[in-house]
Amino acid sequence: MEVVRAKRAGFCMGVDLALRKLNKVLDDPPPSGAIYNLGAIIHNPQVVSEYAARGVITVDSPAEIPAGASVVIRAHGVPREVQEELKGGGVCVVDGTCPKVQEACRLIDMKTQGGRKLLLYGEAVHPEVKCLLSYAAAGATVFDSLEKCEELELDSDREYCLAAQTTQDKEIFETIVESFKRRKAYNITLLETICDATKRRQEEAIRIAGEVDYVVVVGGYASSNTKRLAQVVVAHGTKAVHVETADELPLDELKQCSKIGLTAGASTPKNIVDEIHHVLENLP
Repeated sequence: MEVVRAKRAGFCMGVDLALRKLNKVLDDPPPSGAIYNLGAIIHNPQVVSEYAARGVITVDSPAEIPAGASVVIRAHGVPREVQEELKGGGVCVVDGTCPKVQEACRLIDMKTQGGRKLLLYGEAVHPEVKCLLSYAAAGATVFDSLEKCEELELDSDREYCLAAQTTQDKEIFETIVESFKRRKAYNITLLETICDATKRRQEEAIRIAGEVDYVVVVGGYASSNTKRLAQVVVAHGTKAVHVETADELPLDELKQCSKIGLTAGASTPKNIVDEIHHVLENLP
């Protein structure tokens, strides 16, 4: 089987940086030996399981982390108040937040200080969104679609700023921006927060989709950027399947294809992509 593999499939800079920081703590553990992640370090269950086998404990609350332990903050970041709680809790804090998320936080913090309300395109339950919202000094509204955006009731006497979760679909966000521009009576400042690597990965997926019969997208089911890759492929008229591992591949359906595309989310390890590539190449 002919396979067209995306050059940008696999770990992005932010994920790689977070894991390198975690590995450094593992190589030089605290005297207590206790190493924690506050939430999954990245949205890939296979990677999280590997670190659990090496003794890393994943918890949901700072209260679960004992004094003297080391905690590595997840790539998605944590809310500002959680950062402060950790710093006052007698633990060693290693910040694994993606630099692109940190940049978005700084931008939101700066632009909302003057009373602008944040309008954020993203998934309200996503950890990155919770992190971003904590920097909106004048309040925020989250919406997850163009339809929800157009339903928003804005105050013509108030100033707003518009931003997006860093892994959102750039084409949909551009449509949302145009929708807001049509509301000429409102004062809305645009913040560019979608990660450039996310944009390039989506653009490459769209290009590959135009060359193949089917696209396999590899990554954790909780990974927003991976889900987005599958969505942009389907939106451009090509079939796609989102899988975490090789044993989830719909082989009977894939055997009917003459050429298959392969891409992966930003938190997908290379060895899993390689394994799936091998399976696809050997299809009859």
